[in-house]
Amino acid sequence: MTDTERKLAEGLLEIGAVLLRPDEPFTWASGWKSPIYCDNRRILSSPELREEVAGELASLALTTCPGADVVAGVATGAIAHGVLVAQKLGKPFVYVRPTPKDHGTRSQIEGVLPVGSKVVVIEDLVSTGKSSLMAVRALRDAGAEVLGMVAIFTYAFPEAEAAFAGEGVRLVTLSNYPALVRAAIDGGRLSPETEKTLGEWRENPSVWKQE
Repeated sequence: MTDTERKLAEGLLEIGAVLLRPDEPFTWASGWKSPIYCDNRRILSSPELREEVAGELASLALTTCPGADVVAGVATGAIAHGVLVAQKLGKPFVYVRPTPKDHGTRSQIEGVLPVGSKVVVIEDLVSTGKSSLMAVRALRDAGAEVLGMVAIFTYAFPEAEAAFAGEGVRLVTLSNYPALVRAAIDGGRLSPETEKTLGEWRENPSVWKQE
């Protein structure tokens, strides 16, 4: 675990961005049941952590996608984070809707994206990878070259890693699930029972608690 991974994990726990509810699992958009929920929108309400995250995202974007001339955020969770990164890098910003809007211009990509643009995509959280890669496809369909994706947090599911590899998209993140669990254990926030539940879920999330 790197210092950045640990520090962000501790920051997310500190501001209450991570919720643990093994007895009343959350249901993700994918239909998966989960004992844990990570809400990175709460970072925006914490000025110190918000600034730190924006700086780390910008640094990663610059080092992993140095040729990017446009920053794209994935709606809705990564719009604000993407704007902050674009501001720090002095780059144009666009954001990608899950689907084209059903009125006006019927755009899926909001902002100015010239054909041939080299894009770094900012995401707040990667779970299954489905919505993140839908945004990548939309950008490619619009004529952009996606250089990579920089995200705040990933659950690091093998399914997601395989999906990114299959699309030829490099994904780098500030922190991840193993770092979060480690930080929670070290900080005394996890009981042995909850730690066991999180481990069972992590082994096979698609069938955990399914009836």
